[in-house]
Amino acid sequence: MAAVLAGTLLLTTACSGSDEPSWQGGGNSTPEGTTAASQAPAAEPALSTVAVTSPAAEAKSVELWSEVKYNSEDPANTEVTVTNAKGAEIKGTVDKDENVWRPAEGLAWNTKYTVNVSTPTAEGKTNSVTSTFTTMKEPSNLVRVTSFLADGQKVGVGMPLIMKFGRSIPEKYRAEVERRMVVTATPAQEGTWRWISATEVHFRPKTYWKANSKVFYSVNLKGVKLGDGWYGRSNLTVDMSIGREMIMTVSNKTKKMTVKQDGKVIKTIPVSLGKASTPSSSGTMVVMEKAAHTIFDTTDEDPVNGYKTPIDWAQRITYSGQFIHAAPWSEGVQGRRNVSHGCVNVSEALGEWLFQRTMMGDVITVSGTEEKLKNGNGWTDWNMSWEEYKKGSYLN
Repeated sequence: MAAVLAGTLLLTTACSGSDEPSWQGGGNSTPEGTTAASQAPAAEPALSTVAVTSPAAEAKSVELWSEVKYNSEDPANTEVTVTNAKGAEIKGTVDKDENVWRPAEGLAWNTKYTVNVSTPTAEGKTNSVTSTFTTMKEPSNLVRVTSFLADGQKVGVGMPLIMKFGRSIPEKYRAEVERRMVVTATPAQEGTWRWISATEVHFRPKTYWKANSKVFYSVNLKGVKLGDGWYGRSNLTVDMSIGREMIMTVSNKTKKMTVKQDGKVIKTIPVSLGKASTPSSSGTMVVMEKAAHTIFDTTDEDPVNGYKTPIDWAQRITYSGQFIHAAPWSEGVQGRRNVSHGCVNVSEALGEWLFQRTMMGDVITVSGTEEKLKNGNGWTDWNMSWEEYKKGSYLN
């Protein structure tokens, strides 16, 4: 091969009329409009210790929770920053085992971001790289997410955290939704989310909330895929607290309610529960709402046998209409016989006493009646074991 090349070189020299050899297209002159420099071979790209692999450089319509992935020759010492158009750094976490940067919350719609990845200096190689990408425009298909509880609320030890969605969430997206809903309790307490329906999810701890706990939860669903081309509309946070422990226990056998506060019995109250045709439900419930004065109206459901009755000191415990409330008409049999339509009847005076001391989320357990509480008939999160409750999570 060397001999052939040498022969070719000699032949070129003989036919050129020049004392100096030249390659085809070479020589000491350049074509019109070009320079010698432009004819030189392209320079090799500089070697680098790092590279951004995703999102691609100048990528458009990037989703708000997209990770930044990169390669690095020195992962342990790699630094990653993401900044917006104003140069402000975006909060995120770097997984140096997987070479991934993850945003702490969803990025902004239709915004350009700059990624810089760098490592310590390496001889003969650049040690940093910069890349940009632009997030997707705000879509029209957005799902509203709401919390039943608000900042500053104080609730009982049985209160579940309740989130609702403006649209059904397909099962394949529920695990990701749960990952974006983070609950922090002080002191720390084990707990889990449970899907009550396709549009409602609750959180409860393994045991009742510890009295006087602080609870903070963040729901970061802005830009999160929620199925069928829909995305989460916004993020929200709630900073609330748990009050003293109040537990009410009602026995059909004794026809009495025992009221405990922070583990100590503070009152025993005679009650009348539901009569045989309309029994009270046995199970664990919580106070859902309170009204000092209201009217029970069942005429819409039963025009013939329905009734409209003024009621004092009402505390709802089921969706189906069971309450703790004052019933002066049954005071003569309270503690001895059941005559109600399923409610827990107490006297006018003790109804007021109890009403003034309870709060939403306080626990009431009824036992010994003819009917068991149906899960879903109210906030029945405590009407099942921890093991059963956990089955409603898509992360367990």
